[in-house]
Amino acid sequence: MAKADFGYEQVPEGEKADRVGQVFDRVAQRYDLMNDLMSLGLHRAWKRFAIRIARVQPGERVLDVATGSGDLARALSERGADVWMTDVNHRMLSIGRDRMLDAGRMLPAVQSDAERLPFADRTFDCVTVAFGLRNMTHKDRALAEMRRVLRVGGRLLVLEFSRVWEPLAKAYDVYSFRVLPWLGERVAGDASAYRYLAESIRMHPDQERLAAMMRGAGLDQVDYFNLAAGVVALHRGWKLE
Repeated sequence: MAKADFGYEQVPEGEKADRVGQVFDRVAQRYDLMNDLMSLGLHRAWKRFAIRIARVQPGERVLDVATGSGDLARALSERGADVWMTDVNHRMLSIGRDRMLDAGRMLPAVQSDAERLPFADRTFDCVTVAFGLRNMTHKDRALAEMRRVLRVGGRLLVLEFSRVWEPLAKAYDVYSFRVLPWLGERVAGDASAYRYLAESIRMHPDQERLAAMMRGAGLDQVDYFNLAAGVVALHRGWKLE
């Protein structure tokens, strides 16, 4: 039976999505607060940078994959884009949808697996995914699906944790494996969810490997930008044919 990474643990492929779903079900209500605490608010700056690089124009159709609580989707919508939200996790998607409604925005919200997107070929001008790719069982399939739904000339933006600058690696490990679970226990009541977060980051492809995967999925002119000394990287690829 094929195996998949769930943090450092190897689980049957068919179980990973359920295990990841259980993690997000448990932390959904404190998700945004934990993001602010874990990153000292930097995740907001990283997302603003992604939006600048995306260069979304009014009227363009954008798909935000793994939308979570919807902060990236909301910011894209505020730029005049026609934004669709999608997430495999019902609880996270519901929180994101409700927050859009509270903000006076009615965005389509579709629960779906990124490896099997329920959209026609060449539907979107831009696809974004922020801090969601590493949780997907078959990242190559998800990237290929995101490319499939892009129009020719469209772009994919992947914002994700990556490989930190080597001189900072030891300090980053201490933070990841001691501070994050401690915060998770006290704020979200779940240390194991944030231990999984730290492990999943280490198992995720680094900057060059992810760039190669995006090229392998058929994307062109792939480049990336390191943020916070490589703690996070923003990858960008284009569909040119």
